[in-house]
Amino acid sequence: MEKNTDSQLHSTLPLGERGGGLFLIRDHVVVITGGTGVLGRAIAKYLAAEGAKVVILGRKQEVGEAIVADILAAGGEACFMVTDVLNRATVQQNCDDILARYGRIDALLNAAGGNMPGATIPPDKTFFDLDPAQFQTVLDLNLTGTVIPTQVFLKPMVQQGKGAIVNFSSMAAFRPMTRVCGYAAAKAGISNFTAYMATECAKKFGEGIRVNAIAPGFFITEQNRSLLTNPDGSYTQRGQDVIRQTPFGRMGDPEELCGTIHYLISDASRFVTGTVAVVDGGFNAFAM
Repeated sequence: MEKNTDSQLHSTLPLGERGGGLFLIRDHVVVITGGTGVLGRAIAKYLAAEGAKVVILGRKQEVGEAIVADILAAGGEACFMVTDVLNRATVQQNCDDILARYGRIDALLNAAGGNMPGATIPPDKTFFDLDPAQFQTVLDLNLTGTVIPTQVFLKPMVQQGKGAIVNFSSMAAFRPMTRVCGYAAAKAGISNFTAYMATECAKKFGEGIRVNAIAPGFFITEQNRSLLTNPDGSYTQRGQDVIRQTPFGRMGDPEELCGTIHYLISDASRFVTGTVAVVDGGFNAFAM
């Protein structure tokens, strides 16, 4: 019988167990803010299936516990903690509880965010109708809600000499899209903050700390469902515009973010920092 070669054995192993360990995330402690959302949920389940110990942070306890139950039933490891990304004391308590449970934090995914009607400008309104208070709230939720968890969870990473942070930017950070005035400003800030923190961490804490971002294209979430789809599931005019701008001709599936996330939190990207990885079906590349 012909013996398996090393390359043949390598190709049959699960991704996280292949030679060199570049993609190995087994037993890595990964914290996900906004983990109860559509995207956060898909990412949490994927990472747990790859052997990571996933900590889901969010406001919806019932939803979070249901996600954890699904992960545990599939043989993974996860827990849920209620948080408020704008309350430093709460986030610090989350961090303390995680360290007491696992002893370390290997990766932080800043997926918390959102939008509000008053921070948008629909076709029948103008800039003068923008609500500055809601605009500020959207900036806080998305941008400050990334800064505070980063400040808290970065500290144990610095102490252990290694860690990866992945922020969530958006197509709105690249292009001045109509409607989403506040959200776009916040996401553009996140892209800039990512580049700033990559340099800050590398210069002051060494190359073991990496900060990157992911910029999803258009995925149907609870936040944008009514904007992109009609009650019967067909696309709104906005949804049709997105499809026309996307060379792949469709919306993304949440699971299609997982490979890029896996790469960014693993040693496969150990010389990658300060970048925004685009996962958009070609949306940002399409010109006409």
